[in-house]
Amino acid sequence: MVHDDNQSRNADSVAAMIDRISGQSNDLIGGIQQHLAAEIVELRGDTQLLELLRASVAGNVETVIDALRYDIAIERVEPPTAALEYARRLAQRGIPVKALIRAYRLGYQQMLDYTLAEIRKAKLEPGPALDVFEAVSSVSFQYIDRLSEQVADAYETERERWVENRNSVRAVRVRELLDGPDDHAGTIDVDAASTAIRYPLRRTHLAMILWTGQNDAPGRELLDLERFVRELGESLKLRDGALFVAADRVSGWGWLPLGDADSTADAIDHLRRFASDTPDALCLAVGAPLPGLNGFRRSHRQAQNARGVAVAGSSEPRLTMAGDPGVAPAALLAGDLAQTREWVGDTLGALAKNTDNDARLRETLRVFLHENGSYKAAAEQLNLHHNSVKYRVQRAFERRGRSITDDRLDVELALLACHHFGSAVLAAPTSD
Repeated sequence: MVHDDNQSRNADSVAAMIDRISGQSNDLIGGIQQHLAAEIVELRGDTQLLELLRASVAGNVETVIDALRYDIAIERVEPPTAALEYARRLAQRGIPVKALIRAYRLGYQQMLDYTLAEIRKAKLEPGPALDVFEAVSSVSFQYIDRLSEQVADAYETERERWVENRNSVRAVRVRELLDGPDDHAGTIDVDAASTAIRYPLRRTHLAMILWTGQNDAPGRELLDLERFVRELGESLKLRDGALFVAADRVSGWGWLPLGDADSTADAIDHLRRFASDTPDALCLAVGAPLPGLNGFRRSHRQAQNARGVAVAGSSEPRLTMAGDPGVAPAALLAGDLAQTREWVGDTLGALAKNTDNDARLRETLRVFLHENGSYKAAAEQLNLHHNSVKYRVQRAFERRGRSITDDRLDVELALLACHHFGSAVLAAPTSD
């Protein structure tokens, strides 16, 4: 009878601990996602890929919790949709499957570490504590062991399908042209390459990277992106059609072949208007118009850099132009946001705090410096009285703690990073 009572109490302890972990699942999920992204370089993708990683982690954690709470046999548990989709997306990006499997091993360890920490906080007796840890570790291991095979199968199936679909002559040739070094461009038969990809490489090229927003209809992403590029080209009345190549299931690359009579400035203005008038949730990064095969490559690289700026920040703008002021240097700062955040903090001091007031001061100072220190010009840009601009600039200097006489360029670059990346490079607010 005593043995039955102990079993009942221990079962209650397990149930209570599962409820406790479930109530704090957001912290657990966020911690696992951040740990995986920090430990596995290949998983540090763009914002969309990181969001899908979090959804995959959430699905797995919630499935394990449900299996524990309702005593569901692992053999009867179905893999979360987000976990399978994340495996497929990694396959499309060419990320090695070993990175995916390692993520599950690290995630399992994080689950155990979190459980052990909660057991200690709850100050359980040795018996119940051991039962709780044994239950979580056993069910988690069985789940990870089974799911690892399922996501690996999903990865391999998608990888084969993706490679098969992508290996058209056009897509392969485009990637070969992009991968080749610029100094070897003269050895390429441009006319033959143009025929192979059905696109005129001797023109001036305006390259773009396109990806979908969160509200797009599932399964229609590439169709929507390709339609946008085609309709944009048609609206410009180009002599030859635009080129579109899928990068993965939710992003693609496009090029517009501008003719000699086409004004590049007019084409860019037209693109801005066309993008703003399109209701679809679509994000766009655009290079500069550049001629010939080298221009085909360079404009694409510029678009990639612009996309890096767009996805690195806390908010993802719909249109990012490589030729807009500040985008090119911001792209250099986007390579390692952790180091950029440290540098911004060192450069701006308290002005780098993530508060609304500091944001106003930073933006005022940024515009003021951009306008060559003219309070009047900055006031016109910001739609403020010049005395308000003067006050904010003085407050910005006070928040920084020193003048900008010796390091004005550093300050301007740091403000540029804040402007583009927002909270990703800002310090948490304090009571100062």
